[in-house]
Amino acid sequence: MENVVLIIHLLLALGLIAVVLLQRSEGGGLGMGGGGGGGAMTGRAAATALSKVTWILAAAFIVTSITLTVLAAQKSAGSSVADRIVAPAGDDGAETAPAAPLGSDLLPPAEGDNAPLVPSAD
Repeated sequence: MENVVLIIHLLLALGLIAVVLLQRSEGGGLGMGGGGGGGAMTGRAAATALSKVTWILAAAFIVTSITLTVLAAQKSAGSSVADRIVAPAGDDGAETAPAAPLGSDLLPPAEGDNAPLVPSAD
């Protein structure tokens, strides 16, 4: 289901890009069908039709975006990253103390330690 909605979403995105690029901008841009040569569609009718198609594609794009978000949320609803963490257990089944964090030798000594912060060059 998610793949079908994703494919429709991608096709809508490509169609929306194409329709927007076909529209006449103020500077001419990539707009096609120039001149007032009285074809099947006049300049204003073409602009109205393209704007309606743009609105329809944009609305469908938003609907598929929301649908994909809902599907992704349902897919991950019952799982959490914290659920994947397994606490280490000792031989007797009791939890053991956590290991020293990586890089703990780079930390300064505790207040009660008399060790110097910088090793001496003796």
